[in-house]
Amino acid sequence: MPPRIYLDNAATSWPKPERVYRAVDDYQRRLGAPAGRGTYAEASETERLVSSCRQRLSRFVGGSEPRRVIFTYNGTDSLNLVLHGVLRPGDHVVTSVCEHNSVLRPLRFLAEHRGIETTYVPCDSRGQVDPDQFRQALRPATRLFALVHGSNVTGAIQPVAEVGRIAAEQGLLYLVDAAQTLGYWPVDVKPLGCHYLAAPGHKGLLGPLGTGLLYVADGAEEYLQPQRQGGTGTRSDEDVQPASLPDRYESGNLNVPGIVGLEAGLTHLAETDLSHEAARLAELTRALLAGLADLPGVTVYGPPAEAPRLPVVSLNVAGFAPQELAALLDAQWSIQSRAGIHCAPRMHAALGTAPQGTLRLSLGHFTTSDDVSAAIAAITDVASST
Repeated sequence: MPPRIYLDNAATSWPKPERVYRAVDDYQRRLGAPAGRGTYAEASETERLVSSCRQRLSRFVGGSEPRRVIFTYNGTDSLNLVLHGVLRPGDHVVTSVCEHNSVLRPLRFLAEHRGIETTYVPCDSRGQVDPDQFRQALRPATRLFALVHGSNVTGAIQPVAEVGRIAAEQGLLYLVDAAQTLGYWPVDVKPLGCHYLAAPGHKGLLGPLGTGLLYVADGAEEYLQPQRQGGTGTRSDEDVQPASLPDRYESGNLNVPGIVGLEAGLTHLAETDLSHEAARLAELTRALLAGLADLPGVTVYGPPAEAPRLPVVSLNVAGFAPQELAALLDAQWSIQSRAGIHCAPRMHAALGTAPQGTLRLSLGHFTTSDDVSAAIAAITDVASST
């Protein structure tokens, strides 16, 4: 079998830097203590590592205080915390058809159980939204804007800062889903104007699965009710949830092995020239798009190569269902991709690719030009066989 070519980084990044594996193993074997639950040496070092990760994340997103970084268990957990914790019966939300099910499904649940109403603004053929559509969707009951920063289907970068300015003008809360951008694209909460920034730790940040973060802007905690209560290691003589950050939202033991690995991933990124890495990934994406552009029967979705976009490319090949194509690429060339709806049903409905979806190739920090060339050659071979 040819060597594994991993092109599913939009799902989770792989491989991780070697230091991530070492950090998780070292914690498990040498420390093994919970965070914030003891004063012995191993517990103190564990708390130091968790604190270091929180500080790194705060700097990475341009945050004002590390305590405003809340550790969660994935990006879905972060988004659910905001949607369930902010919205009240009768509220109205404006979001887009480009959102992931991590936003769509909580909103559907809240519609059924709290009477929340939602407007889904459309996107164009490239998968991008018009900020003015958010303004046009406003109602007296509008409480929240929610927008994905970058599409996991098309790679389109959304105008999150422009939508943030509209939210500020209208005095609305604003949630940004940075699942696909954080670690690949510059993210700074201040110019974005968001009250809440949600992201996983296991994608562009190179941490293990089971890690996530929510950044809560100054004062935004006043509107965000915790969804879980329990032990925090602080104010343990009281049976009420602490009001202070981050304890207000971090009940129960943290996923310390994951957080320690995430801290190591952030260390790797800190030692990387991220502007150079972004340029490298952009060049690989352009090469992939160029290689697919004129293939017979191949349709590529999303922004053109010269537009701001993530290293995420969705396509279809005439005569092949996406799942069939993904299985063929894996079986014959060991090229690992993702096929289907990608947990974004409204996005595929807008693109006209429902119900089967697309084949998605998503590049990452360890993707090489040889990987991209192999993918182009394989799809060329498949397309020429039809």
